[in-house]
Amino acid sequence: MDPTRVDAPAGAGRILTVPNIISFARLVGVPLFLYLILVAHQQVAAVVVLALGGTTDWVDGYLARRLKQVSRLGELLDPLADRLYIFATLIALTATGVIPWPFTAALLLREVVVGATIPVLRRYGYGPLPVHYVGKTATFILLFAFPVLLLAHASAGARPVAGPAGWGLAWWGLVLYWAAGVLYLIQFIAVVRAARRRPGGGAGVPRDSAEGDEVRGDGPVPA
Repeated sequence: MDPTRVDAPAGAGRILTVPNIISFARLVGVPLFLYLILVAHQQVAAVVVLALGGTTDWVDGYLARRLKQVSRLGELLDPLADRLYIFATLIALTATGVIPWPFTAALLLREVVVGATIPVLRRYGYGPLPVHYVGKTATFILLFAFPVLLLAHASAGARPVAGPAGWGLAWWGLVLYWAAGVLYLIQFIAVVRAARRRPGGGAGVPRDSAEGDEVRGDGPVPA
């Protein structure tokens, strides 16, 4: 969404909104989680912080629509908070042996593949393509799986149930995360092909994407 457009909702450029405050709070939770698990070694408290950060993933978006407080900043903060939580959790849980490095590598490889498309899109005047609902679903599942896995590691009593449940969610989230990446690559190829068909080889600011939806240079980061 671009607040400079004529059809953008009123207040699209606002900063201090309820959803944005929630997103900021989620961002603050990232270094707090890392401190609790890597420095203070307070795994139970880390589980709580991680669970709150994951379960509030949908709250900011819901309130933005409910309160009519959709903003450009909020559209950027939401996926940013999601990615920071995923990366921070991967680093911490891999360092503590909760998650094996091949699983971490599989998630990071997907980010590298998707991230490699951004310079190409910039060359044709596009920003990152819009968030896909499959990616949002995968992110939510992963953010739910990680605290369950951490709980299984921190509590011997919860391990028999939390361990299998956490890994079931984690693998499901990984598959959907890559599925969203494939869908993103398909959209990326369509956009680049359409851009190349434009006069002048496609470089410059585009008017429309391959599907007819505007993809502006300041679009949201894909999930």
